[in-house]
Amino acid sequence: MRRTYLPAAIGVFVACAVATVAAQAAGPPADYKLDAEYTATSPDGATTIEQYAKVDADGDYTWQFWARHGVAFTLLEPEQPDYAAGFRFTNDSQWLVRMQKTGAGYSSLYLYRLRPQGFVAATRKPLSDLAWAYFNSLPASRKIRRPDFHIAADLVKGTGENYRWMRVNWPDNRYLVISLSGDVSPNRQHGQIRALRGWRCRYDLQKGTFDVPPEFADNNVKAIAPESGGKATR
Repeated sequence: MRRTYLPAAIGVFVACAVATVAAQAAGPPADYKLDAEYTATSPDGATTIEQYAKVDADGDYTWQFWARHGVAFTLLEPEQPDYAAGFRFTNDSQWLVRMQKTGAGYSSLYLYRLRPQGFVAATRKPLSDLAWAYFNSLPASRKIRRPDFHIAADLVKGTGENYRWMRVNWPDNRYLVISLSGDVSPNRQHGQIRALRGWRCRYDLQKGTFDVPPEFADNNVKAIAPESGGKATR
């Protein structure tokens, strides 16, 4: 009987060993080099975000972002040309937001969550895309020209202290506050128009939904008000 079970036991041991080695071996390709300047650590000290850059023959950069948590070393997709990223954790170190510049005047947000296998994407689409879709579903979006230039989504500071500076009393580690801005491209009728200026919404990490709490009302009225008395800006 012992001889019957021994091969199976060995097989399980080998499979576990291979899986462990694979997890430890995961990491950026050899031509990506760590840039320690952009390394970040979670509030509890258990997770380190490392940023690696590859430089091609023309001097162009491509960046990869990796989260090291215990034996897990996970790629925070997608990789990004040209720009390193900023990262911010919730105070409980369970959620991670990537603040990604994508061009001059353009920025996106990505959300990740800590799972047994390490940090992984928490939403199928970028968090910024979801925020813009939410804004465009509201009546307020029809009061302005739809932005098509310098599209930016930013994470408002305050995750570490649950946005107490806004004089709110929300549950700890529950919400993210997102700010949206965008311009309208100039044409023959007008110059460049700053259509949306820091419009805010709130993302519920538990429910995966957006809303606009009453505390944002004054800010959001100003965010969609015409600039310079309604005249186009150049």
